[in-house]
Amino acid sequence: MDASKSNQSQQEIKLHFLDYWRIIRVRKTVIIVVFLIVLLSATAITLLLPKTYSSMVRMAVNKEASDIDELFGPSLPQQFDPFFIETEFQRIQSTSILYPVIEDLELQKAWAKKLNVPGTLPLRQTYLMLLRQLNLTQTKNTSLIEIHVESRDKEEAALIANKIADIYKNSRLNQQMEAAERGIQTLIAEREAQEEKIRAQQREVDRLSQELGVSDLTAEGTSQTLTAGPAMLQRLELNRVEALQQSVAARARLEKLKTLPKEELNNTIINVIPDQLLSTLQNNEALAEQRLVSLTQEKQMQHPDVQEVVAMLEKIRSQIDERVVGIMNSLETEVATTQSQIEKIEEQVEEFKQKEREDTEKFRPYFLAKRQLESMQKMRDSLLAKITFEQIDSKIPKSNLVEITDPAETSIRPVRPNVTLNIALGVMVGLAAGVGLAFFIEYLDTSVKTIDDVEQALGAPVLAVIPQNVGSLVEEGPESPHAEAYRVLRTNITFALKDPKHNTFTVVSAGAGEGKTTTLFNLAVIFAQGGDRVLVVDSDLRRPSLHRLFKVSNSSGLTNYLLKQNKIEEVIQTSHVPNMDFLPSGRLPSSSFGILNSTQMRSLITELKKRYDYIFFDSPPIMGVSDASILASEVDMAIQIIQYRKYPQALTIRAKQMVDKVKGNLLGVVLNNINISQDENYYYYGGYYYDYYYSKNDKDDDETSSKSKTKGSGSKNRSGSKSSSPTRLNKPAEESEQDSADDSGLKGKY
Repeated sequence: MDASKSNQSQQEIKLHFLDYWRIIRVRKTVIIVVFLIVLLSATAITLLLPKTYSSMVRMAVNKEASDIDELFGPSLPQQFDPFFIETEFQRIQSTSILYPVIEDLELQKAWAKKLNVPGTLPLRQTYLMLLRQLNLTQTKNTSLIEIHVESRDKEEAALIANKIADIYKNSRLNQQMEAAERGIQTLIAEREAQEEKIRAQQREVDRLSQELGVSDLTAEGTSQTLTAGPAMLQRLELNRVEALQQSVAARARLEKLKTLPKEELNNTIINVIPDQLLSTLQNNEALAEQRLVSLTQEKQMQHPDVQEVVAMLEKIRSQIDERVVGIMNSLETEVATTQSQIEKIEEQVEEFKQKEREDTEKFRPYFLAKRQLESMQKMRDSLLAKITFEQIDSKIPKSNLVEITDPAETSIRPVRPNVTLNIALGVMVGLAAGVGLAFFIEYLDTSVKTIDDVEQALGAPVLAVIPQNVGSLVEEGPESPHAEAYRVLRTNITFALKDPKHNTFTVVSAGAGEGKTTTLFNLAVIFAQGGDRVLVVDSDLRRPSLHRLFKVSNSSGLTNYLLKQNKIEEVIQTSHVPNMDFLPSGRLPSSSFGILNSTQMRSLITELKKRYDYIFFDSPPIMGVSDASILASEVDMAIQIIQYRKYPQALTIRAKQMVDKVKGNLLGVVLNNINISQDENYYYYGGYYYDYYYSKNDKDDDETSSKSKTKGSGSKNRSGSKSSSPTRLNKPAEESEQDSADDSGLKGKY
């Protein structure tokens, strides 16, 4: 089961790929044209663009760096700051850096000269121009900054890049020194203010010590709870928690035991509360029960020994019950005792807490003032240490703050335009655009393309696939490779007929030019060559064309018979094809439209069914004229002709629905005008007999020519050529352009 599903999935993927390949082959002209346009445009633009050079300077940038370790040991590793490099990028591109670069290099004058502008450029305009030529990047996984400057002058690009790096480095060093000096002055002022606050706070602490009578022992610390109360309170709290745990455990055991039945209680209580006496009694009970069981097997219940054991067992059980009751009472006593102990401890805790609150409230002002004094002293000491450290650190050189590792050098090759890259992009974009446009056009094309399209949309089988450029099989001769397609059609029709009495056919199509007439004619030829008596009826009364294929007159025919002007024998003509007769349409008077929907027409069909093995009725397009619908309802079977990539599927579906509405029997569908050489989907429908017949003609040219000469008059209209390409019918010179357009077979297309 799993293997079959896997094979089916692989087949669907393969078919899906072939669908894509089919679209590419069919639309290859669009793809090639778009590809060439994009590629040539990209190449031309690339070659016309001016050359631009780029120079790069690389420098290491640190947040804080000194040439030696810090005063109190090596500094800690700096934490990673994801915004530091981005901040420095913005600083390098700021006016504080680029304005001095512009002024030092006199770019206002130099660029004004390049732009043929008199005088100098405005500073802001020059800054914006320089900003467009500047590109900053970070070397991956490092703190190195790369400054790229582009210019059409290679010397100028290197000069500007180096100048930006120098000014940025000096700016960082000056900024660091100025910031350190400002910080030191601020710290000194803050230390002096802190000293004044400490003196005032010391006086306040001394005053509170005298007023509250703080002892020397109490004044040694800054905590408000230096008596024995907290230690005692902690011990009492531990005792209370322990007693509470015992009370909860005893109460839980008691409540659980009270809910048990008597027998289960006697067996369970020993597991909850171990008791030696109860365990002994339960063992004695078990021994007595065993002895009773042993005696009852040998003696009657009334036997003295049995009665003695029974009495002993009852006594033991009574003692067990009494012991269980005693244990339960002791457990209740334990619960009451622990609860009383908890209450006593809680009273002691409350007394100690009250004393602590009183002491805390009394000495609170003193300890608050003392803690504040110590905090001030710590702040003063920190400020003093910080001032000393900063003063020493400011004197240490900081050349590592910005280090130029790679100065900019003159570029050898231009960076733009990148000819190779642009052409490669042109190739990729051209292919992508061409394929995309091809698939978009294919998406917009809703015409019939594959056999699956037909079978899914119409729900009808495909009887045959007819290739392109098929003409009259009479003209092409029996060795024509196109004849095999019609033989396949004849075979499929024969096997598809469920009733041997069904021998009348008509071909219908949604629109004009789909190849109904030529398909019907060639199919009739194939049936006639198979030995069947065949009649071809040109029932396309408005635009008849079959008489041109038969090369006969259309002066009289079907309309004359239906109007009762001639008999049937007078209008049927014998063709030069053995076993095949022809009934032309005749001239249709303007007052006789709808003549096919008559009793005379139905009687004619009935009569012809008796005379011929197969009768084929030509018809106009079913969407434009009602005659096709009438014929579909009157004959036994209808065959729908669909031209490859001509009409939308909706129109084809509508044609099939019209056949169904008149209760016609649609035997199947014929796909027409297939380009087998370009469409992979139809190769196996036509490639085999094409290769077979062409290879045979190549090997047996002499034999084929000799046979064609001995065919007589029946072969005089064949091509007689040794070429393997099919021969199209020649158009009579007297035919009008309108009739020529209607007869797709005469044009060599369907």
